[in-house]
Amino acid sequence: MKPFFVLIKCNLGRAYEVATALADAEIASEIYSIAGDHDLIAKFYIEDETDIGRFVNEKVHHIPGIQDTKTLITFKAF
Repeated sequence: MKPFFVLIKCNLGRAYEVATALADAEIASEIYSIAGDHDLIAKFYIEDETDIGRFVNEKVHHIPGIQDTKTLITFKAF
């Protein structure tokens, strides 16, 4: 399994709705509200052979209320 994070910018007033939709879809292991340029950060785990870009495009981008995303790919530190 490989982890990655997605920063999510929501349409105004839609952050809780987007967070609920992510939780209901059961695709994120963790979802947090954050301050700054983005409204939410979500952590995902996918199988090693799964393409991150395709996963985000097919599973995350279709959620209503999402304006923009930024995907952060993780690397083994040690």
